[in-house]
Parts: sequence; structure tokens; C-alpha cells
Amino acid sequence: MPSTPDVVPATRSRSRRARRDRRRRKRLIVALVSAGTLVVLLGCVVGGAALLWHRTIGSHLTVIPDSVAFPDEKGRPAASTDGSKNVLLLGSDSRLEPDEHDLTAKGDQRSDVMMLAHVPADGSGVQIASLMRDLYVPVPGHGQAKINAALAWGGTALSIATVEGLLDTRIDHVAVIDFTGLADMTTALGGVWVDNKVPFTRADEYDTAGRYFAAGPIKLEGAGALSFVRERKAFPTGDYQRVRNQQLLLKGMLDRAISRDVLADPSALASFATETSKSVTVDAGFSLPAMASLAWGLRGIDSADIDFFTLPTAGTGSSPDGQSIVEVDSEAVARLKAALASDEVGAFAASLSKGDSGSR
Repeated sequence: MPSTPDVVPATRSRSRRARRDRRRRKRLIVALVSAGTLVVLLGCVVGGAALLWHRTIGSHLTVIPDSVAFPDEKGRPAASTDGSKNVLLLGSDSRLEPDEHDLTAKGDQRSDVMMLAHVPADGSGVQIASLMRDLYVPVPGHGQAKINAALAWGGTALSIATVEGLLDTRIDHVAVIDFTGLADMTTALGGVWVDNKVPFTRADEYDTAGRYFAAGPIKLEGAGALSFVRERKAFPTGDYQRVRNQQLLLKGMLDRAISRDVLADPSALASFATETSKSVTVDAGFSLPAMASLAWGLRGIDSADIDFFTLPTAGTGSSPDGQSIVEVDSEAVARLKAALASDEVGAFAASLSKGDSGSR
């Protein structure tokens, strides 16, 4: 009988490649999630990038000293004892030039994207809660105000203190990205596909004639991606739909970053890592060892285990000085507080119906 010496080796080779691809994919997923910038906000890409390209990331990444990000331990919620972690993800709408950004202090910037990424102790997944930018909450030292004003009034430290006060939970790390970097990231990925549920047209400084976003699967890249996540006036539900669109884009970026096309192209992956790190600021405590430790705990997850949802609200209203605001749903906040305290945020996310304004 003629031998077939190439069959087994070829099969083994394909099997090894498949296992290697799965390992690389999982390593990138958990690293993306572990670092926590706009993917998880950015699927938390900076972590994966840092773990894979230390020199590249190290030359661009901006770091906030812990003494600035977390200036006063007095009065902060106690650290978790169960091993769960919370990462605050902020997207700044600053129109300043890149070399003029200062996310550590007050300035011309507001957090139009605010998400809390919760990593459970058992590493079974990641839950990402969007907080409406106009949520009317107590801002330390400023009374009741829109939650996104905290970044302008006191930098990341005040944003952290505001969220900690609202949810009575400790923020372990923070990651901030400016909007202009988002366009470059999608371009570095070669575009990102999303399933757009609500068609709309937006006219802005990038598309003065108006850009139409059709319903169904659409590809977003560069200025178009930025327009997609910034629009709110075109929707009857305003900012609620914008938050959903932000989640759609971030999920699309995560799916694209872990796709075979990107994973198999070191230059594309390195380009994405570079563009991400240029626009990202993290606290000094979010070091490479810290990212690696968190990533290791998440080594078994897949993209399906990353759950986006929006903290339910009590609708819109007006502040005493006439501003349009989003009212806090005290019952929902209480339930999320309890879920964070008991490390059961996954169950909280699952309890939200898809039809709610704060739905997943």
C-alpha cells in the first residue's frame, strides 16, 4: 500500500496553527479587556497592545500618577476583598490640539463617553455599564450636576470620585481616550462593521453636506466612525441612541481586532496598537504586570462573554437652572450597587430587558 507521509504532518500542522490562532486570539481578547480603554472601550486594547508591543506602547502611552488620579484615600469606598476589579473608561470630547490635552486637571473637555468595566473575580467575563453623560448626580464640591462635567471641573480624579460616590464602589483603574483618536483606530483596523439599527443623517465639521448611515450592516472608518458615535440630535431618544451606537462601534472594534485578518497581520495589529496608545491615558497603577495579571484571570473568555449595557434611568427632565438632564433611577442604581458589592453584575445585566432605555 502506498504511503501517505504528508497527510498526518499536514493535519498536525493545521492543528498546531489552529491552536496557535486560538491562543493568540484569546490572549488578545483578555489583554484588550484587561487594560480597559474605550474597547473594552476599546475592548481595552491598550492592554493587549502593551503586552504584545511593550516598546511601541511605552513610547506613546500617557500615564497619570496615582497621586493625581487618586489624590485622597479618605472617604473612598473600600477595596474589593473578593478579587473583582472595576475600571472607569472615559471618552473625552476635547477639541484641544493633542499636545494641549491635560486629562489630569480641569479644562475644556467633558466625558461624552463614560463606562464602568467590571471584571468579576472568577474571570467568567466582563460587564460594561454605560452611564448617560447628562445623568444628574452629586459631583463632589459642586453639588448636583451632569456627570460629564466632572472631567472638565476636576480632571480624572473628580470623574472617579463622582462615580465612586454614585455607585458606592471603588474604581481600581482609569483609562481615558480622546475622540480624535477613535477615527485613527478604526482606520488602522481597516474599518469596522456594525449592525446599525436606526438609520440617520449627520452633518458636522467632518461632513458638512451630511453623511447618511443606512440601516443594517455598515462599515465605519475614520471621520465616519467619529460621526456615528457623536450624533444624538437625529434621534427621538437623543443621547440614549448615541450610547447604543457607542456600544455598537466598540463591540465592532473588538470583533475586528480579534479577527483572523488582523491577528494574522502583525503590521495591522501593531498599527492599531500604536494609534490606540497615542490617544490613551491610564493611571500609573495600571502597569504591565497589573494588566498581565488581570489578563491571566480572563484567559478563558471570548467576545461573547463581554456584555455591554446601559444603567437604566428615570427619563429626562430639567435642572433648576434650566439645563436638559437625565434623571437618576434610584432603584436601578441601588440594584447595581448591590450587584457590584456582591460581584453579580452579570446577573444584573441579564435582568435588563432589551426594550428599556437602559437596555443591553
